[in-house]
Amino acid sequence: MFTIFDDRLDAFARRTLDDHRRFDSGGWQQEELEARQLAALRDTLRYVTEHSPFYRERLGGLDGTALAGLTFDTFAELPFTTKDDLRGRLMDMLSKPVHEGWVFYETTGTTGRATPCPRDNVDSIVNNTALTVCYDHVFRAHGDNHVIGVMGPNELHSTGDTFGDVCRNLGAAHAKMWPHSPVVGFARALEVIRQISVTGVFCTPNVAMSMAKEAVAAGLEPRELGIRFFMFTGELATPGLLRNIGDVWGATAYNCLYASQEASILGAVHGDGRLRTVPLNVHYEVVDPETGRAVPRRDGHRQGELVITHLYQGSKPLVRYRTGDLVRLYAPDAGPGGYPSEVLLPLGRVRDLIDLNGRKVTAYELESLILSRLSGAMDYQLVIDRVDGTDVLTVEVETRGGAPLAPGTVEELTAAARESWGCPLTVAYTTLGGVTTTGAMVSWKAARVHDRRQAPDAERQVALAMAGQRQGR
Repeated sequence: MFTIFDDRLDAFARRTLDDHRRFDSGGWQQEELEARQLAALRDTLRYVTEHSPFYRERLGGLDGTALAGLTFDTFAELPFTTKDDLRGRLMDMLSKPVHEGWVFYETTGTTGRATPCPRDNVDSIVNNTALTVCYDHVFRAHGDNHVIGVMGPNELHSTGDTFGDVCRNLGAAHAKMWPHSPVVGFARALEVIRQISVTGVFCTPNVAMSMAKEAVAAGLEPRELGIRFFMFTGELATPGLLRNIGDVWGATAYNCLYASQEASILGAVHGDGRLRTVPLNVHYEVVDPETGRAVPRRDGHRQGELVITHLYQGSKPLVRYRTGDLVRLYAPDAGPGGYPSEVLLPLGRVRDLIDLNGRKVTAYELESLILSRLSGAMDYQLVIDRVDGTDVLTVEVETRGGAPLAPGTVEELTAAARESWGCPLTVAYTTLGGVTTTGAMVSWKAARVHDRRQAPDAERQVALAMAGQRQGR
């Protein structure tokens, strides 16, 4: 609604919506898209070198001639922006002073120094339009008369504002509630879900699992609470995890978003349930995390560390930002009716790679192998030990009422772990503590993996401390 007070923003919002709707319907040709991206890269470079103290120093040698002759190849020769840059230069990264934006956010600061992430109206229009157009397909697939629960981590995070705005755009009512808040809590969140007949929930996977456990403890049946779908963000979400949570709640679970506070929206779920890139907003590169060189496409995909550049000029555009995340990008659907952007599969952070008997294993590979064979699990944690020179795994599983897994499940899981990583594996039934709830605030590895081959690292210690605080409330 704010755009009606500014004719320029109103026109920009309408153009942005038209562009995204045309892209969604397959109306952009590849040549047109590439020309748009290259022009936007020039605009972003010109903008940040004029307005950001950091980029003025880093890229100040780019003159009008260099920008006019810019190609995708010459762009790929520019220096990276790193997380250390963001933590070290803080406000110098901004291309606008905070007072010219509309809201101030920051990273949580649980894994490093909190960094400023303000947004202006351009940021919000561009990103929320992309989500609105994509999520429209998902919401429509689950009927109408939606009331959506939005569960975000804190007041300085964008979750509540972003998803609340998208719900409004789609004509859906929403209620903001954060179950870990001492003001709300899980009991009140469940009461509100029942009271206003919530049909969908934006949250992290661990929040959905924690709510299910709280519901069961309160004598409620999660499947009878009427939630039709979950939209997950903030954590790794493999197909096995989505299926398990969906089964517990009798709902469809989506990995709805790939994003960060620093980089904003990088991927959004479409009607087919897969995350898609947003090429009108972001330029994507995939590089070898060790060499920094672009990786070639093999077997229909590129796999490596994701590097992004914003194609819009808001409060804090980033140029060749190394996300620290491993991804796999699949080519767009071929043929008529196919969706025109790449399929994006997050594999976990580069630093979350785990060595198992000499094999480098991603977070996605670990969770996929385990959870695809843990039907009925309400929570899990992986324990790694080294015995007689061999890495061995224990999967700690929390099931409803401590019930055993389906016959043959443990044997199948044991065989898969030995075949894939050479690891003996056992399953232990237990009640898991609060550490598994910290994935979105700290990291997947800190929340889900207890590596007893080494002393707990700083992130694991943060996760354990946060878990203790939550359990103490």
